[in-house]
Amino acid sequence: MIQRWTRDRARTIRNRNFSRLLPPQFYRHDAPSPSTCCSAAGNAARTRHRKLGNDRGSAAAAAAASSLRPIALLGRPPMEASSVALCEVHRFAPKHGPRALTSPSFGRSRCRSPGRGSLKLGPRRGSGAVVLASASAGDAYGSSTIDRREADSGDKKAASSAPSSPSASPVYVPTPPNRESRTPHSGYHFDRSSRKFFEGWYFKVSIPESRQSFCFMYSVENPAFPKQLSALEVAQYGPRYTGVGAQILGADDKYICQFSEESANFWGSRHELVLGNTFMAEKDAKPPNKEVPPQEFNERVAEGFQVSPLWHQGFIRDDGRSDYVETVKTARWEYSTRPVYGWGNVGSQQKSTAGWLAAFPVFEPHWQICMAGGLSTGWIEWEGERFEFQDAPSYSEKNWGGAFPRKWFWVQCNVFEGAKGEVALTAAGGLRQLPGLTETFENAALIGVHYDGIFYEFVPWNGVVSWEVAPWGSWYMEADNETHKVVVEATTKDRGTTLRAPTVEAGLAPACNDTCFGDLKLQIWERRYDGSKGKLILDVTSNMAAVEIGGGPWFSTWKGKTSTPELLSRALRVPVDVDGFFGLAPFLKPPGL
Repeated sequence: MIQRWTRDRARTIRNRNFSRLLPPQFYRHDAPSPSTCCSAAGNAARTRHRKLGNDRGSAAAAAAASSLRPIALLGRPPMEASSVALCEVHRFAPKHGPRALTSPSFGRSRCRSPGRGSLKLGPRRGSGAVVLASASAGDAYGSSTIDRREADSGDKKAASSAPSSPSASPVYVPTPPNRESRTPHSGYHFDRSSRKFFEGWYFKVSIPESRQSFCFMYSVENPAFPKQLSALEVAQYGPRYTGVGAQILGADDKYICQFSEESANFWGSRHELVLGNTFMAEKDAKPPNKEVPPQEFNERVAEGFQVSPLWHQGFIRDDGRSDYVETVKTARWEYSTRPVYGWGNVGSQQKSTAGWLAAFPVFEPHWQICMAGGLSTGWIEWEGERFEFQDAPSYSEKNWGGAFPRKWFWVQCNVFEGAKGEVALTAAGGLRQLPGLTETFENAALIGVHYDGIFYEFVPWNGVVSWEVAPWGSWYMEADNETHKVVVEATTKDRGTTLRAPTVEAGLAPACNDTCFGDLKLQIWERRYDGSKGKLILDVTSNMAAVEIGGGPWFSTWKGKTSTPELLSRALRVPVDVDGFFGLAPFLKPPGL
């Protein structure tokens, strides 16, 4: 289906067939224009900022921090406290998902803007301002905090020594067996064969108060060859691109990428969403080959990452290959996550995004949403600033197979305004190659919405999905199933950032354009017996949607529609318990499932 393991932005692609895929405007050096609107509704509640200097431990500094009221900083004079709009916070309710790992309460905390009925949060992009506030004794129990402060991101050791606010301290919990909300295909799908293969992972944390997001993207290509192919291997298997990439699209649309052509230090769990890689080990230390406690990771890994459903940490250094985009030198992060939505109703068995046929190596590449919505607590150090957050909306997905689709689009959001319940959206479509000797392609698309614990699934085997997507700036999708109808409309004036994805033609190369500054409207209706729209049950908006187009060519607006032949549709609607089947013969269970 759709994938997005955006990786290294690189030098010029020499393969002219591939270089034609994205329109030329995606290779500009221009900085993105400022956004015009800064409204958001999400999970973290307040933001503050302070310099990390020698005075941060002083009593005076502590007293000043504890008494700080809402102001704006970062190069701007303080505003009067009475003139600053406070924020309304919308966070996942405790009835959805397992117990919190880092906070005893997940309720709603509201603080309203004087004289305003609508919610307006965060700075204009490029202004250098953030919304600031600190917790006080009278704040609601369980409220969350976002902390953005300056840090020395150029030094890993100095950065890691910076203290975290108590409210933003991540708590490490080892990944338990048979955890709640685990989806099928959470594991690493590499089957040790020499066939062309990639796998990619995507993790996102959104900070509504500052209208910023951090997107972490990892990929491994052809891991059967842990080093570059020798001349003999090229003659035997044909040319292959190998390696491991780590990319982050972060605050202010800045970017960092580290890539190695060797994958010997990459590892992944066969049946769980646990993986990591060591780009550079500490002196005299052996790189990990499985999940380890955070302190042990820091002692053994100088540059690398590890991630699980509950924990994410790492430190990477930009390798200088992305000279056409604004980059940061280093990034370091540690945060814990409480999954809330997988891919299905809360409390029910979670679904395979592409249906039970995804258990077999056909219709590649495959796609799985691993966590449609979660709550993350911790910190990220980025270009001299430290972002601390509690209960920030988060998301994860993955792809695997022989290669990315020929062409695709994607929309994702879990920060909304106007909802009375918790909402998470993922919508995508693509043109993928069918197995066979000839180059035959098919359209594939879906829309998935989690709303107040219920999963609304719109897929080709239970209805019709149609779309109209421009080469950039406009995404429109509509779909129906037996009981509901949905419309997704997204636009952006942001130019976006060109990201990388694994390609057959050029390896990890520029292949898609993304931004997390999309304006989105999502509506769901009950469907009447005659197919018309009935009661409107969801009508929400966001200005923090992640939107993407990839592959190509994108010469004009892409209009498409997809549905499944009746026979195949009936087969896919059969509730096949693939996990249960292989539970009877676990030795036959394929990797990744």
